[in-house]
Amino acid sequence: MGDRFDPVTIEILWRRLISIVDEADGSVARTAFSSLLRDAHDYTCMFTDQYGRELAQGTFATPGQSGAMALGIKKLAAAFPKESYRPGDVFITNDPWALAGHLNDICVMSPVFHRDRLVAFTACVFHHSDIGGRVSSDNHDVFEDGLFIPFVKLYDRGVLNEAVLEMIRWNVRTPYEVIGDIRSQIAANHICSEKIRRLMEENDLDTLDELAEEILGRTERSMREAIAAVPDGLYRAEGIVEQVEGKDDVVIKAAVRVQGNSIEVDLDGSSPQVEWGGNVVYNFSYAYVFMAMKSMFDPDIPNNDGCAAPVTLKAPEGSVVNCRFPAAVAARMQIGHFLTEIIYRAMAEVLPHRTLAGSGGTPASMNVFYGRRNDGRPFHSVIIGGGGMGASSRSDGEYVYIFPANGANTPVEIFESDTPLLIEKRELSTDSGGPGKFKGGLGRRLVFRVPEDSRAPSAVKLGIQAGRYRYPPEGLFGGLAGAKAKFLVNGKPGNPYGLTRLHPGDEVILDAAGGGGYGPPLERDAESVAADVLDGYVSPERAREAYGVVLDASAGGVDVEATRALRDGLRPGNPPNPPLPKGGDRA
Repeated sequence: MGDRFDPVTIEILWRRLISIVDEADGSVARTAFSSLLRDAHDYTCMFTDQYGRELAQGTFATPGQSGAMALGIKKLAAAFPKESYRPGDVFITNDPWALAGHLNDICVMSPVFHRDRLVAFTACVFHHSDIGGRVSSDNHDVFEDGLFIPFVKLYDRGVLNEAVLEMIRWNVRTPYEVIGDIRSQIAANHICSEKIRRLMEENDLDTLDELAEEILGRTERSMREAIAAVPDGLYRAEGIVEQVEGKDDVVIKAAVRVQGNSIEVDLDGSSPQVEWGGNVVYNFSYAYVFMAMKSMFDPDIPNNDGCAAPVTLKAPEGSVVNCRFPAAVAARMQIGHFLTEIIYRAMAEVLPHRTLAGSGGTPASMNVFYGRRNDGRPFHSVIIGGGGMGASSRSDGEYVYIFPANGANTPVEIFESDTPLLIEKRELSTDSGGPGKFKGGLGRRLVFRVPEDSRAPSAVKLGIQAGRYRYPPEGLFGGLAGAKAKFLVNGKPGNPYGLTRLHPGDEVILDAAGGGGYGPPLERDAESVAADVLDGYVSPERAREAYGVVLDASAGGVDVEATRALRDGLRPGNPPNPPLPKGGDRA
């Protein structure tokens, strides 16, 4: 390698690789049709070496897609002999078992050629709002989920296979937007390919092989050094995930074995696959197991094949975390997102300062709206949302955060332009964050209405993929649970596990769960509690009952003596409900 790959050169090239993918990523925001992509950023761009090993991904990639792609692109790249790839080839698939776990995630992949030889692959996965099918969590198999596209050529040496696009057009509700988003994927890959070739030309590189070996090797060593600092041992945890009404809850068990500089996660004992859409394919399970490990051990280095090498996963085939075809998988995040939390729980004993309490954005909520406007035009829109993030040993949880997934909350103005629905309220939910020394993040309330005037649609169908309706996000180390999620239609509980038909005049309330607290609430700084009350994040009643903080109504701050007396009475070993001191509430 000589002096070509000294540490300074490596850093420059590494950062440039990331900037290349970020430029491709940025093109999506300018060319995508769907607000789920353009505004909520539910997509991932990446590129690999000629063997399909991930080299770099976009800075704002979603963990489920990127982790699944890291495994899947290697297999797709090997699906054909290397000599069969040609410049101008473009491939497309949404096979859940090959990539990111459900049919809405469509992958477009292209080989990259430089000096007449295959040097890399570039790929992007977009979460398309519309893939046809029955939009519901309670589907029974993947055939109800929508259109299944096998791994096929979309372009052969630059010539479009129009039949593939025609097949897609006739199987989705909003073909104009779907085809537009696929073309956005092709454009993102083209930008990435062009920038890779320019980098190689400017640095006189015939291949990326030596650079890849250097980058992946350095990344793997960094990850292994972090793992080696943790005591060897077997760390266990399990979690319960609510199922659709009338079904037994799903159990996920995790055994994390740390041995030297490697980690093996075994999910043996987890529930068998279910007869609804929460089933998780192996790639998606690995993605969120890896998400937990990467965030705990080496969060600052970019993701690539090297940092994934020390982490292996065992998941029994036919289980809910490694389902068999043709299981329904449309709502795989309802179970898959919990894997990160369960891994945190297992490692909290040995890494208490690197883990989080349960998050209200686990799982992220996905609300699918579709129907026809009053003039007959179809609409189909998806909004993803988070809840309160779990608190840590250093800080309160973030508010309304999508975690462990990554994405953005769709702006109200965008939602109202995509659908005939009207947003009446979107606000933080007071007291939704779990009490603790560090408070769980707040969830949010979203209220929308189906109009009754001239804008009224013929009907609106709402499919919800979410969770936390029965089991709230748990706290850690004495922290208390956050608030549960709610789904109300005209003030009455709705079915959050299926498809709901809405009519003009209906009002819907969606409450996202709050995050769990970290540490005993009585150890929270009293002035911080007072500030939370002033900001409307915590009610005076919750301040008194959960935190033992009494507010001085006249001074507008903490009543120090009353607070000390109340907290002394609330500590373990003292009467559980001591009489409140006088003057303890604030108007």
